[in-house]
Amino acid sequence: MNYRKDKYGNEISILGYGCMRFTTKAGRIDLDKAQEELLAAFSAGVNYYDTAYIYPGSEAALGEIFERTGIRDKVYIATKLPQYLIKSVEGAEKLLAEELKRLRTDHIDYYLMHMLSDDKTWGRLCELGIDKWLLQKKAEGTIRQVGFSYHGSSDAFCRLIDAWDWDFCQIQYNYLDEHSQAGRTGVDHAAAKGVPIIIMEPLRGGKLVNKLPEAALKAFREHPVQHSPAQWAFKWLWDQPQITCVLSGMNSLEMVRENCECAASSAAGELTDADRAMLAKVVEAIRSKTKVGCTGCRYCMPCPKNVDIPGTFAAYNVRYADGWFAATREYIMCTLLRKETTSASQCVRCGLCEKHCPQGIAIRDELANARKVLEGPVYKVARKVIPLIMKY
Repeated sequence: MNYRKDKYGNEISILGYGCMRFTTKAGRIDLDKAQEELLAAFSAGVNYYDTAYIYPGSEAALGEIFERTGIRDKVYIATKLPQYLIKSVEGAEKLLAEELKRLRTDHIDYYLMHMLSDDKTWGRLCELGIDKWLLQKKAEGTIRQVGFSYHGSSDAFCRLIDAWDWDFCQIQYNYLDEHSQAGRTGVDHAAAKGVPIIIMEPLRGGKLVNKLPEAALKAFREHPVQHSPAQWAFKWLWDQPQITCVLSGMNSLEMVRENCECAASSAAGELTDADRAMLAKVVEAIRSKTKVGCTGCRYCMPCPKNVDIPGTFAAYNVRYADGWFAATREYIMCTLLRKETTSASQCVRCGLCEKHCPQGIAIRDELANARKVLEGPVYKVARKVIPLIMKY
């Protein structure tokens, strides 16, 4: 296993274990199977394990497995506070206590504000005193490091990075999302600020492995260097020294072994120009199947009506590549889980965006198309309910 250092010099395995996708049996996590897989990863050198308060049964399963095996003090636990449910310091204290009990530990190594959407949301939490509470918990040793997980635009991400002295961050990033969400712009900004970066969705929820078009598979087959599509996705990330750790939701021994072998043989700067050219062909093949050719450059932003144009188009494309559920989830995250909504239906067709689009996209028309597809009954209910949950 290869390792990279966090902000304080601790060595983290470049492959982390994402604990959201444990195998279930009769509606409950199969603890014996999960333990076998976790121990295989641990034996191969994986020392970073990521869970969250809202992952059903995950924290409790992780705590029981670490207690059973006696390896708690040999690994790092990352879990997340559902900040969107927090209305007071007392509320945060209660949830943290519950997480510590579930995890059967007296401290959290890496504690994330879950799905922190922008600096305004962080400002609301600071007004509640959450920033001071986090510093107090760090001083006590209950929380060792504080970060946040993020889904959103690169400009909002950069503002969030600048808003506090974060110990680390977690973003969705892969060779298909290089210029969407936080993107390379966000990666470079966080690295310049000395903030370690943890990666989620390195395989785009399996899209970069299981749902590749034939042209992409052909590019892989014809390349002189042979790796599996999953390995290429991981190697693209580990090629970048800014990336500290890449999470994988492993739920089979085969997956654990393949990913650990890849991590042990990967290093920053190893990809060649030919490798990158091949991956560019893969991206082109995938994008050829998309509805809107938005690259996420964000030249169209900011929108005077606060529409997240690139985020909307990303979700719209997901609808035709990954299905309704994935698209709805992504669209809700990028438009509703924030202080101010950024829905496509807010567009007033002023046309300012189209003057700056390098791709010449008919943005107004495509936003209207996206709205019809994405803002169905489920979205309309979510639009009414989520502000009530996030209200303070």
